[in-house]
Amino acid sequence: MSKLDYMTGFANEFATEAIAGALPQGQNSPKQAPLGLYAEQLSGTPFTAPRAANRRSWLYRIRPSAMHRPYRRIDDALIRSAPLTEAEAPPNRLRWDPLPLPGAPTDFIGGLVTICGNGDVATHAGMVVHIYCANRSMDASRVFVDADGELLLVPQEGGIRLVTELGIIEAQPGHIAVVPCGVRFRVELLGPTARGYVCENYGALLRLPELGPIGANGLANPRDIETPVAAFEERDSKVEIVQKFAGHLWATELDHSPLDVVAWHGSYAPYRYDLARFNTVNTVSFDHIDPSVFTVLTSPSEIVGTANIDFVIFPPRWSVAEHSFRPPWFHRNVMNEYMGLIYGAYEAKPSGFMPGGASLHNCLAAHGPDHESFAAASTASDEPQHLKSLAFMFETRFVLVPTRFALDTPALQKDYDSVWSGFEKNFRK
Repeated sequence: MSKLDYMTGFANEFATEAIAGALPQGQNSPKQAPLGLYAEQLSGTPFTAPRAANRRSWLYRIRPSAMHRPYRRIDDALIRSAPLTEAEAPPNRLRWDPLPLPGAPTDFIGGLVTICGNGDVATHAGMVVHIYCANRSMDASRVFVDADGELLLVPQEGGIRLVTELGIIEAQPGHIAVVPCGVRFRVELLGPTARGYVCENYGALLRLPELGPIGANGLANPRDIETPVAAFEERDSKVEIVQKFAGHLWATELDHSPLDVVAWHGSYAPYRYDLARFNTVNTVSFDHIDPSVFTVLTSPSEIVGTANIDFVIFPPRWSVAEHSFRPPWFHRNVMNEYMGLIYGAYEAKPSGFMPGGASLHNCLAAHGPDHESFAAASTASDEPQHLKSLAFMFETRFVLVPTRFALDTPALQKDYDSVWSGFEKNFRK
């Protein structure tokens, strides 16, 4: 396995080799690829997708990935896919405490729990939210691959190392990592435990949003997207591949490591982004700007301006609006919002919304600052305030339906509605 390293930028084409001379020159699939490797194309979009949207990579590997036995169905455990039909979606606002870390030895796959989702995995629309809680690495004899969608991982506690076919990514809390649909990988823990959020995207591939009147710079910049250089395992021993396919888990065995890509080039690859590199755009005069200005990545839909998913963050930043109520205002939104907290105290919910926890406000559910933060913000001075928390939101066009687990877990806060009780009638004629 080669050392950890990265290329940067959302480029049209990357090229990387773990051994000099492993990439063929002038064509993608010569009769005899260099070093006796097998050429294989991994396509993340249809062949005829427009050039600007076409995503594919050529992999040069020790053995072809077609070399495996039939898959067999295995237990889905607490992993679910849309459409979720175990429970009805209530109009109620929901909030969860952090899920507890496991006591028994549990790796990334064993620690995945589905919380909510929308759309339909079979029609390539919508998304699902999972939480992972693990206390041990996936060992070298186990690999995971999602054939249903790309995975956006948001670590909250403990760092993770993603050992993928195309290279190695390390992600700490404050980073995000994206593993494309169909890419095989193993999750190793960088500490004793790890917890985080996963957005499984069924729709259009995540990309940087358009900047419009912001101009050429700001928000997440392409130069800060990090893609791994080639790395490979040459190991001849039994490996189980667990694949998520059509909403269920399947498994097969190989007699070698499938993470054996010695070189690759293309535009379809895993990547990492450090959220501290996000260049926040915000008001420097008055009023609270719409949260869409904090969009890091977007999965657009066929309706212009209506996202399948927007990944939005609320990072550390200065709040300076004058004569304004600075926290998020009371609102009802036609979109659906799943929020998580990585660290700190969220400005509109200083109590009860804990790091590792989450909230769900489906379409037109009235929400906003709780009584405590409203009272504090209504009498606060106009002095600049530095916010020190990091929260995020998966915003999506379809209603997010909770799983049975999400509605039954003791982590669900039964008294969440009470944070909006006690607002006095201040109306004066």
